[in-house]
Amino acid sequence: MSAPFLILVAAFVALALARVPIAFAMLVAALAYLVAAQRDLGLLADQILNTLMSNYLLAAIPLFLLAANLMNAGSISDRLFAACHVFVGRIKGGLAQIDVLVSVLFASMSGSAVADAAGPGMITIRAMDRAGYPRGFAAAIVAASSVLGPIIPPSIPMILYALMANASIAALFLAGVVPGLLIAALMMLVVWITAERRNFPIEPPIPRGERSRVLMRAVLPLGMPVVLLGGIYSGAFTPTEAAAVAALYALVLAGVVYRELGAGSLLAAFADTARQATVILLMICGAFAVNYAVTAEQLDKALAAWIAGLRLGPLAFLIVVNLLFLVLGCLIDATTMLLVLVPVLLPSVAALGIDPVYFGVVIVVNITIGLVTPPYGLLLFVLAALTKVPLREIVRESWGLIGSLVAALALMVAFPGVVLWLPRLLGYVR
Repeated sequence: MSAPFLILVAAFVALALARVPIAFAMLVAALAYLVAAQRDLGLLADQILNTLMSNYLLAAIPLFLLAANLMNAGSISDRLFAACHVFVGRIKGGLAQIDVLVSVLFASMSGSAVADAAGPGMITIRAMDRAGYPRGFAAAIVAASSVLGPIIPPSIPMILYALMANASIAALFLAGVVPGLLIAALMMLVVWITAERRNFPIEPPIPRGERSRVLMRAVLPLGMPVVLLGGIYSGAFTPTEAAAVAALYALVLAGVVYRELGAGSLLAAFADTARQATVILLMICGAFAVNYAVTAEQLDKALAAWIAGLRLGPLAFLIVVNLLFLVLGCLIDATTMLLVLVPVLLPSVAALGIDPVYFGVVIVVNITIGLVTPPYGLLLFVLAALTKVPLREIVRESWGLIGSLVAALALMVAFPGVVLWLPRLLGYVR
């Protein structure tokens, strides 16, 4: 490792500890590397602009974010909540079970964990608060279930992974379905055990005569994942075009069909999307700049050679990588890990014969666990800010739910078929 690269690492760590936004920390660290290595500073702009301009895939990110924000601006989240109440509301701890089921449905429309937590999640928290649930548990289950957003397709992290690994988005989306449902099932099991042990309340049933009306109110929102995934796998449109379809579907549904989008709420949805997309795209720019330094120093090849020297098999490699990412997820932003660390590992993945689609889903599940692991779990901070529940209460209630996430990850590593069964069935991977 050369002195200029050590300067890059030192600059990045110092800026991150000083609470400089991660995107700017990466960009400044990359500039420090170019200065120390006596290279043309214009290389930074060249790397970023060439990569951004040549990746049509990136257009999907703001469009999926816009779809999620438009759904949250209308009553779509409420309609999904009421429909899920019909199915699981009568189970002990039913409101928490409803939250998991709503997260599964919302994940199939948005691809964003934060959008899930801030939209349907807040509806659940308010309902659980009125029903007498511990407020820390209400925030914890919303945080944990929101990680399904980036796992069940569509998924923004999977789009980013596909960009780096040159993997099929359609295959990645398919590969995320079964792991997402497995995580939801394990989480609902943990909720049921917790509800029985702590005697959480049972919700009053929705009158039989109203159930069909409640379900009918949710039919059009539930049509979105059918349209998106059906369109992608039938070849009607690409995954990037599917993002535009999702945004248009949400706009028509909330604005025209339900007439719930005024000028103010529409502008607010566009403004929120612009802010969120800017953060993500700046992170991508910073990662491209840092990855240039990694490539110039040939660190990815050096790491691949070192791993080859250890003579690790695919399973041992996956275990080591997952343990590393689980630890780093407590300290580092999930997007940073995905954009900076994954490209360094991809040569080793190829050398060991690990399917890149399988590896991508495993990594996405791993980094989403980092969204709810203290001390840096982003969703924990978001929900603490939104609900005013002390962070320590949310963390105390989160451990069992984090355990369900780690158990699902372990099953995926031990049994790759959990991830690859569906894409194999449909002919996307061998």
